[in-house]
Amino acid sequence: MALLRALLALLLALAPAGVARAEGPLVLAASSLTDALREVVESWRAAGGAEVGLSFGASGDLARQIEQGAPADLFFSADEAQMDRLAKAGLLDLATRRDVLSNRLVVVVPADSKAVVASAGDLAGFERVALANPETVPAGIYARGWLERAGAWEKVSGKIVPVLDVRAALAAVADGHAPAGVVFATDAASTGRVRVAFEVPRDEAPPIAYPLAVLRAARHPRARDLAAFLVAPEALRVYARHGFVVLPRR
Repeated sequence: MALLRALLALLLALAPAGVARAEGPLVLAASSLTDALREVVESWRAAGGAEVGLSFGASGDLARQIEQGAPADLFFSADEAQMDRLAKAGLLDLATRRDVLSNRLVVVVPADSKAVVASAGDLAGFERVALANPETVPAGIYARGWLERAGAWEKVSGKIVPVLDVRAALAAVADGHAPAGVVFATDAASTGRVRVAFEVPRDEAPPIAYPLAVLRAARHPRARDLAAFLVAPEALRVYARHGFVVLPRR
């Protein structure tokens, strides 16, 4: 019995976090897409589509899973770099790749905080700043790029608390573990437990893009159909309602 319990624990530990198990296509998607993509997938199901598995996480971690042979069908990344990495490795169906969305960076503080943030340099005044890992996670990489452009990275970097992904950064602020954090605007809008203290001007931050592609190793026969649905007008309206910027098709 003890051996059985140990094996079950190992299987649970190896299961990808955030996966909604299904027999249909499996989509690996950036954690910032969680709310919007779940809603879009519900519309797909209501329209008679197959069940869909969703696994959310940091785009870099998801890209590594794909490189290691994860049985996924689609990848919806929060940045171009991870998608480029998979394209270079020959792991994408390049004909299906499309930049779908953009986003904005914001500085958030707990909802009851009186803190004022007027510039990147003001983050140096906080004891801690929650940030998705600025070495590997798109939200953190974008935020670091903003701080570097503003000449504030050296002053702020010592205050950074790097976390797993952008939703973890949001939770750190919402739960009071960090007095400030940098997240996507769409994440900030998902909870009333934080307040946006500063919106980063678009021209001061690196360009943000969310590309989608079917993987070359996709096994489900409706993978391409789902990819088309995820960029159809109905889906684009959902993303926009959740605060994403819909990019024109190129």
